[in-house]
Amino acid sequence: MRENETVQFKDRNILKAAEIGALEDDDRALCLSLMGRKACQQYETSWHYWARDEQLAPAGNWTVWMIMAGRGFGKTRAGAEWVREIAEADGSARFALVGANFGEARMVMVEGESGLLSIAPAKNRPLWEPSLKRLRWSNGAEAYLYSAAEPEGLRGPQHSHSWCDEIAKWTNNAGQAQAAWDNLKMGLRLGRAPKIAATTTPRPVPLVRALVKDSGTVITRGTTQDNVANLPGAYIKVMEADYGGTRLGRQELGGELIEELEGALWTRAMLEECRMEPEDTGQRIRVVIGVDPPASQYGDACGIIVAALRAGNKATILADQSVEKASPETWARAVADAARTWDADRVIAEANQGGEMVRSVLQAADISLPVRLVHASRGKVARAEPVAALYEARRVFHAATFPRLEDELCGLLIGGGYEGPGRSPDRADALVYALTELMLRKKRQPRVRI
Repeated sequence: MRENETVQFKDRNILKAAEIGALEDDDRALCLSLMGRKACQQYETSWHYWARDEQLAPAGNWTVWMIMAGRGFGKTRAGAEWVREIAEADGSARFALVGANFGEARMVMVEGESGLLSIAPAKNRPLWEPSLKRLRWSNGAEAYLYSAAEPEGLRGPQHSHSWCDEIAKWTNNAGQAQAAWDNLKMGLRLGRAPKIAATTTPRPVPLVRALVKDSGTVITRGTTQDNVANLPGAYIKVMEADYGGTRLGRQELGGELIEELEGALWTRAMLEECRMEPEDTGQRIRVVIGVDPPASQYGDACGIIVAALRAGNKATILADQSVEKASPETWARAVADAARTWDADRVIAEANQGGEMVRSVLQAADISLPVRLVHASRGKVARAEPVAALYEARRVFHAATFPRLEDELCGLLIGGGYEGPGRSPDRADALVYALTELMLRKKRQPRVRI
């Protein structure tokens, strides 16, 4: 701060924290000394002075505020601070805190680094009662945890406000996500102006798409880069190097809501309908690992997909253990590790690129590995079409979210063509090999000649 220059305060005589943080050490010390003790305490504990403008609730009469932004933007902190501000000011407030499941609601919304317990000053920290799934503030305000996977739990209870976290990853089997949202809204019967804050990384699932189209939704958009001052430089560098310019990067880092490709074999809605919890995968009759080897060393990724056949002739995708730009020894070892981890019955690998070399490399990694080579005589899309039909018939399920795999599936176009991430749909090819082996391969029946 230059000589004879005065500090110009704003917002109750306090600069935004970002502005103070940008000052040199001596200038910052002088600025804080001029504030006085009370102002310094406000500076340290008030979210309004630390937050970026886009992390603050919009003005006006709104019902739904959706923060749809990239990872690391500060969505969770914004949602938690919105709850904290209302709860500390209104003892009659009753919140519904809704996560994808109870575990995530507790780990992220309550106990996480940006959760309600962590952000609250010690004197105003709410009492956390895990057995009741309840937070209680000293003035009487309360917040209850709910799981979007159990929508009936939101039928009946009344609330005045709600914070819904990561709505794009709410399980939507049989319309669970929409049912949870509908039951929540119908229970917002307390207070004069019920409000919902929804924080999420964008994905074109039905619930998010409906909210975007709803004229009553106020949307805040943002990117990972918006919070670069609070993120490790190494993280930003790696994310840009690995995902910059890709479809996945535009979604997960850039916060873009990327709609369906016209004519795609798989749609996002189709994939959301096939979600299941890992513990619900049931007994595995047979486990197969599909492998799409790269054409050259350190070239494309090696697709490695683990799939299991279950009762009722249904299949579950258990894991995506693909490796990027790896040597033959490295990806072969990854396949062998996957086979041991999942107790695989067989490895199905494309032989077009390298023929017997593929078998040799795989068996060098593990001599007992059961390997069958397949020759891709048809194009990628032609091979994938019957597998996509299995998804439409709800005979294939995903035990988790596999972003890169699902981006590739949604990039395969009917009639030929690929518009997904990377040069080639390596993961999608591996999935097709695995499911073809499990569900579409013709079984030879013994015949007796007389």
